[in-house]
Amino acid sequence: MNTYAVAWRNGRTVGKLQIKGGIYNMVPAQPLNNKFPVAQLAEAPAWWRGAVIYQIYPRSFQDSNGDGIGDLPGIVERMDYLASLGVDALWVSPFFRSPMRDFGYDIADYRAVDPMFGELADFDQLIAKAHAAGLRVMIDQVLSHTSIEHEWFRESRQNRTNAKADWYVWADPKPDGGPPNNWLSIFGGVAWQWEPRRGQYYLHNFLVEQPDLNFHHPEVQQAVLDNLRFWLERGVDGVRLDAINFCFHDQQLRDNPPKPAAQRGGGGYTADNPYAYQVHQYDNTQPECLPFLHRLRALLDEYPGTVTLGELTAEDTIAATAEYTAPGRLHMAYSFALLGKDSSPGHIRAHVEQMCRALDAGWPCWAISNHDVERVATRWGYAGAPAHLATQLSALIASLRGSICLYQGEELGLGEAEVPFELLQDPYGITFWPAFKGRDGCRTPMPWNETAHGGFTQAKPWLPVAAQHLAQSVAFQEASPQSPLNAFRKFMHWRNQHPILRWGELHFEHDDASILAFTRALDGVRWWVAFNLSAAPAAIDAPALQRATAVTGHGLPEGVLEGTRLVLPPHGVYYARLHT
Repeated sequence: MNTYAVAWRNGRTVGKLQIKGGIYNMVPAQPLNNKFPVAQLAEAPAWWRGAVIYQIYPRSFQDSNGDGIGDLPGIVERMDYLASLGVDALWVSPFFRSPMRDFGYDIADYRAVDPMFGELADFDQLIAKAHAAGLRVMIDQVLSHTSIEHEWFRESRQNRTNAKADWYVWADPKPDGGPPNNWLSIFGGVAWQWEPRRGQYYLHNFLVEQPDLNFHHPEVQQAVLDNLRFWLERGVDGVRLDAINFCFHDQQLRDNPPKPAAQRGGGGYTADNPYAYQVHQYDNTQPECLPFLHRLRALLDEYPGTVTLGELTAEDTIAATAEYTAPGRLHMAYSFALLGKDSSPGHIRAHVEQMCRALDAGWPCWAISNHDVERVATRWGYAGAPAHLATQLSALIASLRGSICLYQGEELGLGEAEVPFELLQDPYGITFWPAFKGRDGCRTPMPWNETAHGGFTQAKPWLPVAAQHLAQSVAFQEASPQSPLNAFRKFMHWRNQHPILRWGELHFEHDDASILAFTRALDGVRWWVAFNLSAAPAAIDAPALQRATAVTGHGLPEGVLEGTRLVLPPHGVYYARLHT
């Protein structure tokens, strides 16, 4: 038997991986000792490979001080709950000082906690509590742009000769006084804003209050990396890099070409948004970003065990992901293809195969929900379906090869909340209403119990707690053994006992309109896995299962083998170990 310590860079063991005859077993954490030296870590997979990363949107997780807004002490308050889920890491969305025009993604001070979320000591406590619970902590880093209230921009906008004059993307007007080119903002309208103090336009790919940094300037790159080092020194285990392919722009400021009408709607942008009318050839995903990623990765490598997770939206997301996660660059980047409305087995298979083929030896990451998209239960048309379905959706991506990001509330099976226009907070939704209702529907507060504000706050919450979510509260589901929450916990803890689902090779086995079937293989062991993604019973011929043993204990509705035919109940699953 070979045994390896699985530890963090601070030397504390979080578990032991035992391998004997192709059988993998995780042993609970014990203090590090001479029998399991840290030097052996190179022989075990990195912790983030196959990890389940739970995204927390701090404004909506737990309010600890009664102001109606979630905060860092609230996250600490709920650490036992988070540890009970069986996840590996927490991704905490921005909590830095900000005027909150884009709710934290417009940063005014990268090294300060915004007072609405607490103070730096609260973040240190969060790190300590999470680590004590066996959870790693990843934070958002928004590198491509800042807030207009950042001291860098305040100085840069004053004139063309100050020390930070070139730290942002400035350009002269065209002879007719118009913007320098045709680039558009994702949040609506042109991507250029006039600044009379300089007599120039500045670039903003997002809100007008989010000016883009000029990453072609070496001092900007160094300042950004220095800010990142600040958090690495405080013990964060990784960073999620927001819009990382937006850091560089075409220095010639060439116009983007128009996109044929039939091609509009890619990258998550519908034809209701003029942004979808262009091929974004010059305003993002520039080749100069790649050398910067090497610098960023070199910094992370100074802190062994830390990880980078990129957010990429590009014209060819698969190609961009492969390029951005090549050796020496990002560790991984999550896919947007499963954040759309197509949940068919054919779409999932095609995308996963294409992504894995493009990445080759690289590592994929999957997500079906986050703070920017409609909740998956609604988006995929499963709201109101049987309770176990919420867990099946998480189990599906957790059974693929790769790491996964899960958004808060997925474990409860929450659907999208309806937020009326008069209560909207999201500037994106306000601009595009009613064609696009914005992102507030997935950002409403977590329902902890069935009281008026769901146990989230004693005050008026910043967004209303959805009435339909109260019946899906944590307290309500805790009391029901068959609830989505308890099913989620059971599955995730079961998955943690089977490293083949974390690290094994993947091969799709069957084409079917309802069933997604594939094998996972690790160290000579092969599993056969099937998911019925339809609301009706489904069956396929699976002769390979004649030489297999069902793997049970996951808690999901199971299929049955009738001769060579596998019959799956509605939204049922089947796991089996194949024998040679």
